[in-house]
Amino acid sequence: MRRVRRQDTAAELLVQRWLRMHGQRYRKRNRDLPGSPDLANRSKRWAIFVHGCFWHSHPGCKRATIPKTNTDFWTRKIADNRARDARKEGDLIALGFRVLVLWECEAEQLGINERSASRLFTLLHPPQ
Repeated sequence: MRRVRRQDTAAELLVQRWLRMHGQRYRKRNRDLPGSPDLANRSKRWAIFVHGCFWHSHPGCKRATIPKTNTDFWTRKIADNRARDARKEGDLIALGFRVLVLWECEAEQLGINERSASRLFTLLHPPQ
């Protein structure tokens, strides 16, 4: 478990590259915001979480499996992660932020997956 990265994961770096290519400014490691979003722009009031499919149990993803050993621990751990994610997302929305959760598998296909790119574009340019 020591090799599991907490920040600057491959998926995060891809999202950062996409944002830079589209001329967006952001801050990383926002410890002062609820949930410490991976990327945020305070002036435009948006935040992005790049969640790992395993750690946050991405519905319908083949990477979101429960290990066969110590199943009770992992089930409780992942359920707690999801509850904390929902709470922190709500806290950010209460502060007036638009929040987007991008999954690891979506971020890896950002250049070719039109759905992920359109979700990001909508977050950055909301309809008036």
